[in-house]
Amino acid sequence: MESDQLVDSLVLERAANELFGMPIEVDAIVAQRLDCGQNAQATFFLSKKRQLYCYIEGPAHLTLGDIKKMATRMGVRVEMFVPPRGRPMYFDDVARRKFVAIYPGRRDIQPDDLRYYRTLAPYCPALLIINEVKDDMIYCADHDARTGWRPAVKLAYRRILTS
Repeated sequence: MESDQLVDSLVLERAANELFGMPIEVDAIVAQRLDCGQNAQATFFLSKKRQLYCYIEGPAHLTLGDIKKMATRMGVRVEMFVPPRGRPMYFDDVARRKFVAIYPGRRDIQPDDLRYYRTLAPYCPALLIINEVKDDMIYCADHDARTGWRPAVKLAYRRILTS
């Protein structure tokens, strides 16, 4: 591993542990600092347990909805959006607060009512557990490309669940 990748892997391990409460040991960095939106960059890495993660950092105003859209356009299927450390219900709590602020009289709040408001939760930096790389290709933002996205890294990955 090169020295800059070694430093980045240590930074990723520290960020995953301090910000998200996940003790991850980085085995290999697959793609480093891919552009994935306005001033946002994504780093894909494999843990020692061969699990693929994506760490996205960018401006503070990114929301869960923005991160979901970026993940879809990068060509990955997300298994889990890791909530901030010590707040396992973070997205639901933010959604409930926003819903109650808009509809103060509603008392019987269903999970379907919160689906949209969950996407409004601030989420930067973001840690994603990847389930699958679609079409064996990770894409990055390219404003010169016709679709706005171009192939960046070829990677065949699909998580196989074991019992």
